[in-house]
Amino acid sequence: MSASTSSLPTLPENPSLFTRLRVGLQALKVLQVEPTNPAYGALFYDSVEIGLCAALARDFSRHEEGRRLLAERPSLRASALDMDALETLPSGSLGHTFARYFRDQGLSPIETLSPPKNDAQYVATRLRETHDFHHLVTGYETDVMGEMELQAFTLGNLHLRTSFLILLQTAKLPQRVPGFDAAQYAQRLWAAFRRGSQSRQLASFRWEDNWATPLAMLREQLVAPAPQWN
Repeated sequence: MSASTSSLPTLPENPSLFTRLRVGLQALKVLQVEPTNPAYGALFYDSVEIGLCAALARDFSRHEEGRRLLAERPSLRASALDMDALETLPSGSLGHTFARYFRDQGLSPIETLSPPKNDAQYVATRLRETHDFHHLVTGYETDVMGEMELQAFTLGNLHLRTSFLILLQTAKLPQRVPGFDAAQYAQRLWAAFRRGSQSRQLASFRWEDNWATPLAMLREQLVAPAPQWN
C-alpha cells in the first residue's frame, strides 16, 4: 500500500540540520519500499539539497537571469505544460524535441505537488522539474548508463549531494550493464563529471523562453562537447 500524502512530513522554511536529517530519514524509509513515490522523493531531495539550494538562490540574486526566476517563479510541472502545442513547434526545436521525448517513452513530465514556500524551495523544485531538459541538452540517454552519466554531469555542474549518493549506491553497476567493465564505467562517469564542470551552470537557465530555439544551438551554448567513444 502506498504511503499516504496526508501523513507526509514537512520541512519548515529554515530547517535545522537535525530537522533535515529526521525528515530525510523518514522519507528514505518510505522510498526503500516505494522508490518511485513522487511526494517522498521530493521530500528526500529537499531534505538533502535545501542548503545547496539556498546558496544557489543567493547566487541567483546576483544576476539578472536569476533574479527574474526568483521573482516570477515559472513552473515546468506537467500541469503547466501544453505538450500538444509544444509538439507543433519546428522539428529539432527544444519544445518539439521535449514533447516527442515524452510521447515516445509513454511518460509525462514531473508533477510538483506542493508550491515552494521560499526561494530555496523554489530552486529545489526547479532542479527537479528540469532533470529531463538536462537529458536533452547533454544527449545522455534514459537507460541505466545514461542516467548515471547524467548524475555524474550534474555532480560536476551543480555539486548535488543526491547525485553523489546515487553514484555511490551504484558503484557496482558495471556488473549489471552488458558491455561495460569497471574501468570503462569509471571512465565514462569521470568524462561526464568533467563535462559538467566545464559547462555553463544550468540551474538558472530559462528553458521556457527557448521552446522554439533549435536544440543543437542550445547544446553548443550550454554544454561542453561530449567525448567520442569507440
